Amino acid sequence: MTQVTRRGLLAGAAALAALPAGISHAAAPFRNTLPPAWHRFHFGDYEATVISDGRLPLGKPEPAFPASPPQEINGLLQDNFLPPDAATLEQNVLVLNTGRQLILFDTGMGESMGADSKMFGPTTGKMLANMRAAGIEPEQIDLVVLTHAHCDHCWALVDAQGNRTFPNAQVAVSEADLKYWTDDNNKRGPAFMTSFIEGAKKNLSAYRDRMVMVRDEQEVTPGVVALSTPGHTVGHHCYAIRSGNQMMMNTGDLAHHHVLLLRKPLWEFSFDTDPKQSAQSRSRMLDRLATDRTPVLSYHFPWPGLGHVSRHSDGGYDWVAAPMDLSTLG
Repeated sequence: MTQVTRRGLLAGAAALAALPAGISHAAAPFRNTLPPAWHRFHFGDYEATVISDGRLPLGKPEPAFPASPPQEINGLLQDNFLPPDAATLEQNVLVLNTGRQLILFDTGMGESMGADSKMFGPTTGKMLANMRAAGIEPEQIDLVVLTHAHCDHCWALVDAQGNRTFPNAQVAVSEADLKYWTDDNNKRGPAFMTSFIEGAKKNLSAYRDRMVMVRDEQEVTPGVVALSTPGHTVGHHCYAIRSGNQMMMNTGDLAHHHVLLLRKPLWEFSFDTDPKQSAQSRSRMLDRLATDRTPVLSYHFPWPGLGHVSRHSDGGYDWVAAPMDLSTLG
């Protein structure tokens, strides 16, 4: 074994100091840019692409969970290495290429409602740019399937001038949500309701002649079956997607937070139309997903929202993120 002496170390240091100073300046400038946010994989005979509409910050979590003990909220967040004073949701939009159709599930915030389109800040509304970066043009979309008609799911159906973003697409939505979110009589309660309804009216009315009404357990299009999960909105649906022997559940807004509403599925969320009904729908579907070990795409869970639901020892559930394969399409 080579013996390192103090004299040898000092000699080496002196030699390094004698080198020309110029060769040490190899630092590159900061780029301060991010790559487009999309992730592609094979699903049975289909090709699936998850596209980000950007992050949706909720701010302090307590107002979003008004009936939940603040100390429990903070404890769960800290135990999962999340900041207790800021809750952030992702927006994971799915595009499914079946070989016959290009199907878009939800649209993100878009820019149709001016300043209101940025009600959650400047980091939303990225879906169209990321979609184009993934090689998909809006004109190629054949069908837009909505889990529900909230702003972060349907406000990119039209642009700021009211023109259709997806000129060749039909739009599938539940009749209950279509009626509720285009009814001026529902502009009551929380302050956001007026904006939500005006935005839904503008975006959905542009496709009135191209609407497909979604019903529970109906096959919306081959391989896509709607499952009613009301509460977050009156007509919220999850979608079971099948290809060959593979199945995936697009859960929409069944649960917004991957820790709080899985560990505590009966907690109420402030943006739910009927919080108690939403909690019941969430509990039933989470039990099904954990029992059947069904792969999940969750709209608001950490990017890209792919994973499984597993049971936790306290009676709740855990989110198990799926590894991202960046070498092959699977």
